[in-house]
Amino acid sequence: MKKRVAKIGGLLAEKGIDAMLVMQPENRYYLSGFTGDTGALLITADDSFICTDFRYIEQAQEQSPHLQVARVTDTLVEKLAAMREDMGLRTLAFEGDFINYTMYNTLGDKLPGVELVPLDGAVEKLRRVKDRSELAAIAKSMAMLDRGFEYICEFIKPGITETAISLELEIFMRHQGASGTSFPFIVASGPRASLPHGEASDRVIGEGDILTLDFGVIMEHYCSDMTRTVTVGAPPPEMEKIYYIVLEAQHAGLKAVKAGVSASSVDKAARDVIEAHGYGEYFGHGTGHGVGLAVHEAPRLSARDDTVLEAGMVVTVEPGIYLPGRGGVRIEDSVVVEQNGCRLLTNSPKDALLVIS
Repeated sequence: MKKRVAKIGGLLAEKGIDAMLVMQPENRYYLSGFTGDTGALLITADDSFICTDFRYIEQAQEQSPHLQVARVTDTLVEKLAAMREDMGLRTLAFEGDFINYTMYNTLGDKLPGVELVPLDGAVEKLRRVKDRSELAAIAKSMAMLDRGFEYICEFIKPGITETAISLELEIFMRHQGASGTSFPFIVASGPRASLPHGEASDRVIGEGDILTLDFGVIMEHYCSDMTRTVTVGAPPPEMEKIYYIVLEAQHAGLKAVKAGVSASSVDKAARDVIEAHGYGEYFGHGTGHGVGLAVHEAPRLSARDDTVLEAGMVVTVEPGIYLPGRGGVRIEDSVVVEQNGCRLLTNSPKDALLVIS
């Protein structure tokens, strides 16, 4: 983590900025290892601090030995005001996509004469490429999804609710060692499967229902994400048809992933398949996204993101077709970008539409 902080310090020196305030939780953890609820980092080219209150001083000292610990006795901004003279602070970068209007105004009021400079995406850019320890943690988190999918398929049957499935799956994951969920599980059945983010409801699963399961957990602070679509009993012919179109699109997207290609080109590879089958208007979201400390992070595999993929990035590939009022299908895997392709991190069955009977 010391090297990560040094990279931010170097960036500040290049831009002629005295210091950067880091408050976004995932960014803060990435640079410090600090897991307390309250705290902020103040990074300069030469010195870096973690500012927190009495409750977390000992924890900060233990988790962030590469940082100086500055005790906050009043408010964070008051602490910054007290530190500014000793630091000769004239310019302060902040996370413009995280700090709200009230906080920005408070900084301006308490730090008169200090130029506030938005520096969006600086830490997030570092987070895009994972190191070995991060990839190991992510692999553990992803492997748990395969165990969860196998387990929950034995639990699913007609007559139970989407909520019951979601709860059972989360309990299983917790027993397996997950510290939390990456997001509220998506369990969408029958006509509700047309909702890309259809969180579990009290709808009762019926015979012949298509069922989309999108779930992820957190292990060692890192997220996972996978989607599978199954059918309870014989599948509706239309849903079976679009399942294999989506599967073809996902294969095309996975084949396109490798270091050196643009994120948008992966999206195009998957989208072209769905459009060729006449369902382009029913695929309204990007093909994927980065996964790490946050379940949705850069890069975005969409037509609007020309980020060049690099080895060590972790991304999802998740095309879908959603037919309003009738149902939908999404298939999602998470992969590690490599020099000549990608490596699957999720390996649950998908090559045939799974019928749960």
